[in-house]
Amino acid sequence: MRPADTRHRGPHPADTELFAPQWVPVLRRAVAEMSWLLTRGYPPGGTLKLVGDRYALTERQRWAVGRAACPDEQYHLRTAKQLPAADLGGRPVSIDGFNLLITLETALSGGVVLRGRDSALRDLSSIHGTYRAVQETDRAIRLAAALRHLNPGPVRWLLDQPVSNSGRLAARLRDLGPELGLPWTAEVVMNPDHVLAAATDIVVTSDSVVLDRAGSWLNLAALALEAAPPRWLLDLGTEWPGHEAGRVPEPRIILG
Repeated sequence: MRPADTRHRGPHPADTELFAPQWVPVLRRAVAEMSWLLTRGYPPGGTLKLVGDRYALTERQRWAVGRAACPDEQYHLRTAKQLPAADLGGRPVSIDGFNLLITLETALSGGVVLRGRDSALRDLSSIHGTYRAVQETDRAIRLAAALRHLNPGPVRWLLDQPVSNSGRLAARLRDLGPELGLPWTAEVVMNPDHVLAAATDIVVTSDSVVLDRAGSWLNLAALALEAAPPRWLLDLGTEWPGHEAGRVPEPRIILG
């Protein structure tokens, strides 16, 4: 699978302004307030508009807030089901392929990587049914092989069939697996989310619906990026003592 010669999955041209350090406390308050409202049954769409309008957020900032927020019930459920980066005892693992790789590619390209309230890492990219390998794709796959240190059982990647080039990516994953010490499989299926949500395997994803339905999940993106820390990590999910009273600490953001 040949990457584009110059293509990267880096930041949006407006991100330097939209996610500048002075915006981080505002965005973190917005995430906390949206989570508070969702916990009390307010609808997601209306809640995001309400909070976004209050802080005069742009569409892209609202998207980040919406991806980082979650109600208390989901927060506690996901926290309880998240596995530590420790020996997995040979349990099988299923990976939401595009979900993981695009996040890692974004991090390696210097794009914005969000840490949400549930600790999952998410990107702000959108492939819109078309995926093209970038310069960082192979490196992202190699970072994902950090999984081998956790003693997993059979590992399978699941890729969306409707997304273009999914077959080529699956072939590249199969090629690299033995070299990386993980002879994993790679499958192209119509709806990976449905398969992952119904699986008894340990799941690797940041998809909210899958996280809520899966039996257990591993934050492999965070583990993989320990070897290559994101140049732009935007932590919008950390809660702090006194946040209910509006006391906001210094923002945590890494810019490179």
